[in-house]
Amino acid sequence: MVAKTLFGFEDLLANELIQLGAQEVKKGVRNVSFVGDKGFMYKANLGLRTAIKILKPIKAFRVVNEQDLYDRIYKMPWHEYMKATGSLAIDATVHSKTFTHSQYIALKTKDAIVDKFRNTEGTRPNVDLRFPDLKINIHIDRQQCTVSLDTSGESLHRRGYKTATNIAPINEVLAAGLIMMSGWDGQSDFMDPMCGSGTVLIEAAMIACNIPPNLMRKEFAFERWNDWDVELFEKIEESLLKKTRDFHHTIKGYDKAPSAVRKAKDNVKNAQLDDFITIEHEDFFKTQKSGDEFLHMLFNPPYGERLNIDMEVFYEDIGDTLKQGYPNTNAWFITSNLEALKHVGLRPSRKIKLFNAKLESRLVKYEMYAGSKKGKYMDND
Repeated sequence: MVAKTLFGFEDLLANELIQLGAQEVKKGVRNVSFVGDKGFMYKANLGLRTAIKILKPIKAFRVVNEQDLYDRIYKMPWHEYMKATGSLAIDATVHSKTFTHSQYIALKTKDAIVDKFRNTEGTRPNVDLRFPDLKINIHIDRQQCTVSLDTSGESLHRRGYKTATNIAPINEVLAAGLIMMSGWDGQSDFMDPMCGSGTVLIEAAMIACNIPPNLMRKEFAFERWNDWDVELFEKIEESLLKKTRDFHHTIKGYDKAPSAVRKAKDNVKNAQLDDFITIEHEDFFKTQKSGDEFLHMLFNPPYGERLNIDMEVFYEDIGDTLKQGYPNTNAWFITSNLEALKHVGLRPSRKIKLFNAKLESRLVKYEMYAGSKKGKYMDND
């Protein structure tokens, strides 16, 4: 199988797969391939935090032109995977000089499958882009074509707990990956001082308690397959739930927009995590840390893409607030505003290149020491 992910998350995903028990784990670019049985396919969809999709390749061959593709798809035993009265959707990606149009490739594939059913059974499946019985993925790299079944359906970042989002919500898979990259393990207090609709807080709580991220999803694509095994699925679900753990620290979010605070509270409640997460209506720049305990902070400040604020002043305020109000804190945040980042006025101890959607970004870490070590973070020249 192949698990797809975001650029820069390949190592995280490979580690997750190894911990879940996958065999023959191999990293690619934006994907990790692995071997597992049907139960493991269910487990991967339920339990992986940094996967966007799990594909199950069923056939690979060389193709020289569109007719060749049609013929080879036509020959495949599609009745093993779906009924003639069922529905299908096809999604294609192409990296090739011969084949340049992914939608045309998807159309050719659909024609071959539909014609095969019509010619052998006298009736044909319909196309249903939203809730198909079978979702097929075609990947052509130069002349190598791989036909896969999409086991997940809708992208796995749609966990099912969000009813409300803000103007610039962070993708759940991105949020989980950032938390994992920052090394947070649930052994300290956690804070998101600009929490928006609460995604980072919810993902942090699920990581802390080892709750499978996709328990709340309404449906996975494999639930419509011919070989769907509900008993096996429930057994896998139960075994993952047995591995949840207690959490003895606090997870706190601030936002200065009352509407964001309301949305975040709704989402936390939906995720059934209100025992672990508190959200307060606060302007981060007017706050300071309570207590001397170590604090792990991670946030996604505005980049200026959709919000009209003076970015340089804003990022300077981030630096000042951390310096003055948050000793004994590791503060991580992601931004694509590389110019504004220079105005934080602190030297980051880590800088990791990532993408947030299409935006090239940096995940940065600032270590704020307590007391006498103040000289350790130096102002930029």
